[in-house]
Amino acid sequence: MKVLVTGANGQLGQDVTLVFAEAGHDVVSCGKKELDITNLEHCSRVISSHNPDFIIHCAAYTAVDAAESDIEGAYLVNAIGTRNIAISAEKMGAAVVYISTDYVFNGASEAAYVEYDETDPQTVYGRSKLAGEQMIRDFCSKWFIVRTSWAFGLHGNNFVKTMLRLGQEKPLLKVVNDQKGSPTYTVDLAQFLLNLISTEKYGVYHASNCGSCTWFEFTAAIFEEASAHLGLDITAQLQPCTTAEFPRPAPRPANSTMDHLAIRLNKMQDLPHWREGLKQFMLDMKQHPELYLK
Repeated sequence: MKVLVTGANGQLGQDVTLVFAEAGHDVVSCGKKELDITNLEHCSRVISSHNPDFIIHCAAYTAVDAAESDIEGAYLVNAIGTRNIAISAEKMGAAVVYISTDYVFNGASEAAYVEYDETDPQTVYGRSKLAGEQMIRDFCSKWFIVRTSWAFGLHGNNFVKTMLRLGQEKPLLKVVNDQKGSPTYTVDLAQFLLNLISTEKYGVYHASNCGSCTWFEFTAAIFEEASAHLGLDITAQLQPCTTAEFPRPAPRPANSTMDHLAIRLNKMQDLPHWREGLKQFMLDMKQHPELYLK
């Protein structure tokens, strides 16, 4: 199968490219230089030239705080860019996998969110990603919308790498303990996407590593796994704090946990527990020490 990956130089895009190529698919990797998703004509021309069976749309504006003051930039990429992908894919008869986010919910629920809960984004980023979801629904006949959360991987910057660095540099780290979510290892997510496209069970899916934790609990686990598998000397003392102590331009959801109802209903294999994903990340990182402080 021929698969075109947008945002192929990003954290998830690189793992999707590797996982799909290793599975034997013909993968076309498109970064910003190869594919300007904000230009409909260019988008249509590039996609028609490759004629893919599937498009895994990883490209996105993900700077949550910056989006609050760069509204046009966020919507240009996440809404208009996604519309361009959707229209171009439909012309070629290609199915689309759109990577979305837990930020489409307001984060106020005490329970984990299922795919069919009402959306209520509280940030420009969340609203622009929800607009992208609507573009996929409006212009594609074959689509998967996959919402994920708290992603981390070997490539690029993320929370795990930041904590590994700070844990070795700072004597004290205060980490938020009143926001709950599900960390997601991008390799596990890429593997789920690989399995997903082998089906015709189109629709909305929540796909994160199973289980949940707070950022403070996640950091404690990061330090434990890094000490066990990377032999790092983590000297920082961890201290829990509240969201109010670290105000940000964009409000963070108190509860980002998503229930995987659609995965169960469609009898698909779920992602591993987040702790297993974190352990595998450390083991993979051990094989690539040049990556872990980048």
